[in-house]
Amino acid sequence: MKSKEPSSVSGALASLIRRAIDRNGGWLPFDRFMAMALYAPGMGYYARGDRQFGSLPSSGSDFVTAPELSPFFGRALAQQVAQALAGSGTDEVFEFGAGTGALALQLLDALGERVRRYSIVDLSGTLREKQKQTLAAHAKKVRWLDALPERMSGVVVGNEVLDAMPVQLLHFDGRTWFERGVSVDGERFAWADQITALRPPHEGMFVPGTTTEIHPQARAYIATLAERMERGAAFFIDYGFPAAEYYFEQRVGGTLMCHRGHRADDDPLHDVGEKDITAHVDFTGIAMAAQDAGFEVLGYASQARFLMNCGLLQMLQGEGIAAVANAQKLLNEHEMGELFKVIGFAKNCDPSFTTAPIGFASGDRTHTL
Repeated sequence: MKSKEPSSVSGALASLIRRAIDRNGGWLPFDRFMAMALYAPGMGYYARGDRQFGSLPSSGSDFVTAPELSPFFGRALAQQVAQALAGSGTDEVFEFGAGTGALALQLLDALGERVRRYSIVDLSGTLREKQKQTLAAHAKKVRWLDALPERMSGVVVGNEVLDAMPVQLLHFDGRTWFERGVSVDGERFAWADQITALRPPHEGMFVPGTTTEIHPQARAYIATLAERMERGAAFFIDYGFPAAEYYFEQRVGGTLMCHRGHRADDDPLHDVGEKDITAHVDFTGIAMAAQDAGFEVLGYASQARFLMNCGLLQMLQGEGIAAVANAQKLLNEHEMGELFKVIGFAKNCDPSFTTAPIGFASGDRTHTL
């Protein structure tokens, strides 16, 4: 651990996790470790007071998200949200994991009176305070929720939400599958494997030494959202692949990654609570969970294609060089344009919307799921 001082947040979180490992017989599944590292009240990465979001390391941030990079991200997304509000006959937007509130501000500014209420579901009290400051001009429309409502009608947006949901790790030695978890080795956390009946959800070729992830929590979240949605749509933007690409035989190390100071590493057991832990999204699994629970898949496209369908290029006409350069990062293949995908769902909406959602008008890749 970076800090062994009992009074430090990192030290306190490490002690909390060690106690959980001891109570569980000396081994903790990785999804439980990840949940504690990210969300333990007052100690987890997203529960601390640091500034995670920002465009440059000099800001003290760890990574940049699309809304922080360019306001044109939210302005373009607003075009799709507006169509979905009309197609569902609703006037409420729900955002999960709203970060600094940058996306909420962009959507509220762009949508105006089409939104009666903007509901933010965020577990981080620290981030809520930042969001309240960012959204002060729209304070009368915004509310914060601690959990998913039992019943909801409206349009859901989630930018880089699914990748932060805890995952289970599987390891294959060529003959046997193991679930990879965490144990304690002296003063450090260490990997430890246990034989498991769990398997990846794709019948691919797995070479000896493969480590990969499965996503039961993300799938359960999508299923619950579909079950509780009475009428509306949902759009999720994240990095990931269809199952055939996700479980490609050459992806032997999986996709688990950590982010700190705009640098990436693959060691979530070090500096626990001081860096983000993410895994790419299995969009096939997400789409199947949605369909099984009652959602209709509207489309699946690259972020670049989705934003262009929503009019981003037209919005940039007449803008300055700096604004255009930042917005181009949302579209470039070697930056966010190709790695990030958008998937959309709907339930009980007007066919005029569900048969022609503007964000998927061209470049729809649903057939690859």
